[in-house]
Amino acid sequence: MKNKIYWIFAILTITTISIAYGFTKFIVPKEKSAAMDCTEATASKASSEFEPTIVNKNSAPAKAPKGMVWIPGGEFSMGSNVEDESLCSIKGITKDAAPIHRVYVDGYFMDETEVTNEQFAKFVNATGYVTVAEQKPTQEEFPDAPPENLIAGSVIFSPTPAAVNLNDFLQWWSYVGGTDWKHPLGPESSIKGKEKYPAVQITYEDAAAYAKWAGKRLPTEAEWEFAARGGKTGNLYAWGNTLKPNGKFQANIYQGHFPIKDGDTGEDGFKGIAPTAQFKPNAYGLYDMAGNVWEWVNDWYSPSYYSELNKDGKTAKNPQGPDSYNDPNDPTEKKRVHRGGSFLCTDQYCTRYMVGTRGKGEIRSAANHLGFRCVKSI
Repeated sequence: MKNKIYWIFAILTITTISIAYGFTKFIVPKEKSAAMDCTEATASKASSEFEPTIVNKNSAPAKAPKGMVWIPGGEFSMGSNVEDESLCSIKGITKDAAPIHRVYVDGYFMDETEVTNEQFAKFVNATGYVTVAEQKPTQEEFPDAPPENLIAGSVIFSPTPAAVNLNDFLQWWSYVGGTDWKHPLGPESSIKGKEKYPAVQITYEDAAAYAKWAGKRLPTEAEWEFAARGGKTGNLYAWGNTLKPNGKFQANIYQGHFPIKDGDTGEDGFKGIAPTAQFKPNAYGLYDMAGNVWEWVNDWYSPSYYSELNKDGKTAKNPQGPDSYNDPNDPTEKKRVHRGGSFLCTDQYCTRYMVGTRGKGEIRSAANHLGFRCVKSI
């Protein structure tokens, strides 16, 4: 199966997976202990370069819609100056989150959690919507693909039987026919009993369609980061500067040896994806702003966008992202930003659960660690 549909897998999903984890080709990260040893020093350096957050004093103009919380907005320092993926082990690949720059956002309501399977099912039942993963790719979209390779499906994390060099993510991802939001781990899987889990195998256009139906929208990247920071200034994580305050994990991320089978030790309480709201919320009452599943935001992706905003040194007001997509590493693919990291993020390979860092993905690609949440303007 894997060999039969390798070509279509590469075209449809390679950008989602490669960028969500950052470009780590041909780089072997140091062992876990090396990354963890420098966590506090990195956090101290990072926080010293942020200017104070100025939170608006305005109260919510109305009662928050069910399942949403009020985010007052204000001015803050956005981005990250942590230059190393895995903190100290892979040099220079979080540079698309620099420079730190000043941003102002107006107030808005935001979903407490990622959109759940239960919520997404209500949307599908009400509208008859068919997600991208459920649609058979067409010959018009992929004129060079053999017809037998054009099958509906999506990407699944497929652990390796033993340790591997982390220079080729195709070793632990597989495109599987019959995979979609109702069958997130392949055609034999189900979301029965997982109503409170985040909806995954969701593309950007799926998320945008849900948001429109719900009378909401996807957040801008600036809105997402302001909310994740919870009114705090320059923290490394959504909860502070220590990965495990009092020895306890604050998010569903990967512990153990990535990406081998049964490699996740589940020290945080979960092996793989978790139901929403299993950890303490941040200061604004938002759950899972780090880990569990990546979240789509509305901005087109460009690695130079922060530099463009920072050119004149002025505070950017309600930035909406660049006018078009731009990824020099993959210039033909239309990509938007992901935020927050996922249950597969590990200090061996991906620390994009750090609050100021970014991911990206092709707009019609999905995976079993990718979901979304919505906001509502006042």
